[in-house]
Amino acid sequence: MSRHLGGRGRGDEDFFEADDVMHQPVDRRDPDPWLALWLDKSLPFAPHAKAALIRDQRSFSRQFLLPVVRPFAKLMIIFAQFIHMLTPNFPHAPKFLHWSIAFGMKHFLTPDANMLILRHFHLGAQILRFISDNATPGFHPELEPMQPQTFADVKKNLFLNHDLNVYNYVIALNQELDRRGEVIAKKDKIDYSALHDDIEFEPFKNGRLNLIDLQTAIEIYTPAYAMLLTDRDFWRAANSLQLDETIGLYCARLTGEEKHLAMVNNRHPLVPHSTLQAGYRLMLHGLSTEVLHGFLMQLKARDEARQAA
Repeated sequence: MSRHLGGRGRGDEDFFEADDVMHQPVDRRDPDPWLALWLDKSLPFAPHAKAALIRDQRSFSRQFLLPVVRPFAKLMIIFAQFIHMLTPNFPHAPKFLHWSIAFGMKHFLTPDANMLILRHFHLGAQILRFISDNATPGFHPELEPMQPQTFADVKKNLFLNHDLNVYNYVIALNQELDRRGEVIAKKDKIDYSALHDDIEFEPFKNGRLNLIDLQTAIEIYTPAYAMLLTDRDFWRAANSLQLDETIGLYCARLTGEEKHLAMVNNRHPLVPHSTLQAGYRLMLHGLSTEVLHGFLMQLKARDEARQAA
């Protein structure tokens, strides 16, 4: 299991790490919704990542700041799109955008939010490698590296490159399949070597201002994304989220397991959503990636147990 060295929220008794969490007394007239979600095991989710997400979701910032931020964020996206109607390629400042995101992450986001953000890129890269290992053995689309360890890695156009990687991956993979005259289909022997969960990060800053939760941060960053990238870059980035369904289908066809597709929320890339929904859909994208990776890790463990028997 990977280690999150960032620490927990200040002044918050973290019952998610308590040894007796399963047997804690419950007020039946006022049960804790987050405790119920923590104890529920219906989703294949790495426990430390699930605990970080729940801590972040039940924070003061998520409860009280997000409802204030969200409507203003949507108005700013509309304003940015109006600007880009007039000047589609200006402003275009991806380096400044990523510098500002890295600065905000370091100084204002919770350690849990920062861990989940950086972890997401690692999981996404592993899933894409898993697909090409099995769908096109010997061929791997050329992609930008996605193993960030520090905030400095964010400044290297990390978010923009992540979106570009997904599209370039789908294009190159399918071109190679067409060249081979093959389609993605169930494999009798699956190569799980790309998948692991031993991702480690150095301690994240946990200062007095590190209070902003992940979902609020995403709502704040999305208008900046809309303003500081070209109209085409923002549209492509927002609608890359719907490729969750495409990647999920690839994994389902390779493994013959389709149960996880019910957990994919960003669907139908041929019918794009409005970019005004990008913030919430980005949260769903992160959840889908965690769940798909967790599902594949379960299959890997089952395969290893079968081989050891």
